[in-house]
Order: sequence, then C-alpha cells, then structure tokens
Amino acid sequence: MATKALTMDDLLASESSVKQITSGETITGTVLSLKKHEVLIDLGPQGVGIVPRREVGFSRSLAEGDEVTASVVDAELDNGYSLLSLRKAAKERGWEEVVAKQEAGDAITISPYDANRGGLLVEYEGVRGFLPVSQLSAEHYPRVGSSDKDEILQRLNSLVGKDLTVRILDADRKANKLIFSEKEAVKEGLSERLEKLKVGDTVTGVVTGVVDYGVFVNVEGIEGLIHISEISWERVNDPNDYVKVGANVEAKIIAIDKDRLSLSMKQLTKDPWLDEVEKMKPGTEVEGTVTRITPFGAFVQLSPAVEALVHISELGSGEGVDPEKVFTLNERKPFVVLEVDKDNRKISLSLPGNKKKK
Repeated sequence: MATKALTMDDLLASESSVKQITSGETITGTVLSLKKHEVLIDLGPQGVGIVPRREVGFSRSLAEGDEVTASVVDAELDNGYSLLSLRKAAKERGWEEVVAKQEAGDAITISPYDANRGGLLVEYEGVRGFLPVSQLSAEHYPRVGSSDKDEILQRLNSLVGKDLTVRILDADRKANKLIFSEKEAVKEGLSERLEKLKVGDTVTGVVTGVVDYGVFVNVEGIEGLIHISEISWERVNDPNDYVKVGANVEAKIIAIDKDRLSLSMKQLTKDPWLDEVEKMKPGTEVEGTVTRITPFGAFVQLSPAVEALVHISELGSGEGVDPEKVFTLNERKPFVVLEVDKDNRKISLSLPGNKKKK
C-alpha cells in the first residue's frame, strides 16, 4: 500500500502540534554528544539543548545515550538551541522530595559536608541545608566551655562525612531555607527509654562534655548531667580531674526533668564523711588546713571528705575581729571540735585555748 505523501498543510499542522518549550519548565532528553565545554541533549521534536560542561560534575558522569532531566533556562538561544540546567532540575526534584519528607514526618539520613561554629552544612537531594548545633542529639552535642570556640568547631568537624539520622525541622522553598534536626529524629525512641527509667536506678553512659559546673553524659541517647557537687564526696575543684570526654561512667539517677537526667557518681559509694566524723567528738583536738577565708570565718579541710568552719565568733569579741589577720590560706594548724551536726553535715571548730562547753 503506497504511503500518502504529506502536503504542506500536513507539515504545518504537525509542526504546530509540537509543544513549544518555555523557560522554567522541566524536560527529559537524551545525551547526544559530550564536548569540551558543553553537552548536547536531544529533545526530540523540541530540538536540541545545551548544558554547560561545568554542571555535569555536579550531578554525575554522563555518557552518550543517557537519559537526563533538565530545567529550561532559555528556550531559544541565538543558535536555535535551548539552554538547559541539570543542577536546577536536580534541585527542583530535591525540593519536591524535601516537602514530601517533611509532610510525612519521615526520618532521613544525611551526611554533613562541612561545619562552622553554628552547626553542620548539609546537602540533601541537591538542596543545601543546615543542622544547627542546638538541634544535635545528646550523643553529638559539643558540651564544652562557652568560651572554647575552637573545641566546638573541632567536635563539629568530627561529624563531617558521618551518617546522621534527622528530621526536617523547617523547609521554605521560596526563601531557599532548609533546617534539619537530629533531636527531633530521636525523640520518639527517647520517650520510650525515659519511661523505663526511674529515680534511684543505676545507669551507664559516655561522657560527652566536661564543663566548670559538671559533667554531661549520654545515656543511650538521653542527656544526663552530673553536677560538680555530685561527682565525689571530696571537694571537687575541677571535674576534669575525675573524668574525661569519651570515658564510660556509672551513675545513679537522682532526678528526671522532662528529657534530661540528673545523675550522681558519688551516691553509688558510701559517704566517708559519716565514718570519719565518728572520731570527731566535741572537745576533740584535730588538725586541718585552711582552704578559704571569708568575712564570717574560715573553712578548714580536716580530711579529703570532711570540711569544717571556724566562725568569726570563735575568734574573739568586738567589731575589729578580722579572719584574714588570724588565718593564712593553706596553713595547717590545730583546732578543737565544738559541734558535729550529722543531719546538716556541718562541723564547728574553735581555736585551742578557746574551748566552749556544749
């Protein structure tokens, strides 16, 4: 059967039926050729598109015949080709994925590519976003002194290239803003683990930070704080003398406040104070070291676990009594026990030759 010859009207009708591409739309084509500075894309009836070669490295390596999706930057250049962008198309598809994940509340896996002191820089499905320090989980939050900016950055840099499970906290396509949260991703499991814990339990955790006022511990994703007063029965001047970041510690839960634990290391051991003060009866002479001098008296270390006070009233009468003229810091000298208050863990001292009957 002979093929019917196409008339001029048929050709014009066929040409007019081909949808003309417009700037901003996304189209699919096939790699026609790869040149030094550009990649040609066969768009079928819609012609040929050009992609600058610099964009190829951003998406993937290409070969002739590969199918690609591109965004139209300019529908018709002077040479009749269309200017296309693989990067923009990838980003558009990425935003669709971001919005879908946010609406579903799904947890996703990301791998930060860089860090600054404010947090981690992330790229997800071609869309660049940010994971702020404040949204890191207890396991990864850099608990360091507030003035130690370099250590914060060092801790954050250790997370670059590491897989993290997060949820999308905020996604604004128009503002090109994408914020991730690791804290939100671990919340569900966190609640279940918290329900199983109670005050008095002994837990094991990893030290994540040591600061002036205590020690932060990660207990299976739950943040715990061992206050400096709960580290040891001894007077603790520097928590770094007792624990280091990364060390495993055992502690007792003394309070649960929302999603944080208050912990104690010292309460897992017997209070040596109670044993030692049994020997310190009123009227007994003891030796101690002056550790602090205040306007109302001096504090004296009788042993690593026992501290006592010489009140200013034991130094004489009158307004002219000055503890700084009576005591020298770090001097060791004899004292007399006046009173032992076990309930309030207090011991009162006096100077020899100034004993008072109690």
